[in-house]
Amino acid sequence: MDQDALKKSVARAAIGHVPEGCIVGVGTGSTANHFIDALGAMKDRLRGAVASSEASAARLVAVGIRVLDLNEVDELPIYVDGADEIDAGFAMIKGGGGALTREKIVAAVARTFVCIADQSKLVDVLGRFPLPLEVIPMARGHVSRAMAELGGAAVPREGFRTDNGNIILDVRGLRITDPVAMESEINQIPGVVTVGLFARRPADVLLLGTPEGVVSRTRR
Repeated sequence: MDQDALKKSVARAAIGHVPEGCIVGVGTGSTANHFIDALGAMKDRLRGAVASSEASAARLVAVGIRVLDLNEVDELPIYVDGADEIDAGFAMIKGGGGALTREKIVAAVARTFVCIADQSKLVDVLGRFPLPLEVIPMARGHVSRAMAELGGAAVPREGFRTDNGNIILDVRGLRITDPVAMESEINQIPGVVTVGLFARRPADVLLLGTPEGVVSRTRR
């Protein structure tokens, strides 16, 4: 079974976690896109959705789901999104699609975060995937030097601006053994909007696509 088929399988499995009549939080990226497509089948049984990016909002509208501003919503029962890496404690690296700040905001509001990923995303230690940082443009040099002190090499993502108008630095060479501590430390660097470590607010449920089927795990 190829990687795209695994992504589709976990996206379909996530539909079973969405309560009828709710507002659902929706992530960004290729796996989240499969979830949006599957969500279209129950569009008449949803109050609407909150999107973590302009791209996801457009896709939700295309399948007939009303998109709400997060400021209009008091709470979200569920947020469904993918991950670039996830460890055994359900801490994640996210932001390969550049939507990490909005993803982190929506995840903070949700009661339950369901991560949908194929088995290649499950790792023992985070850091093989370059760690994305959303950064105010004038702080690029300062943040790059700060990341070098932490052992990482920050590379600007060429030709990319976030939905918030900022740049992305992809940091290579990190081995993240304490994701909570590193998330806190990087977020204190002036000019960093947010770091793509989701450790202080990890996933609650992991739906992992494998050739043998979807494996469901719940964080202790």
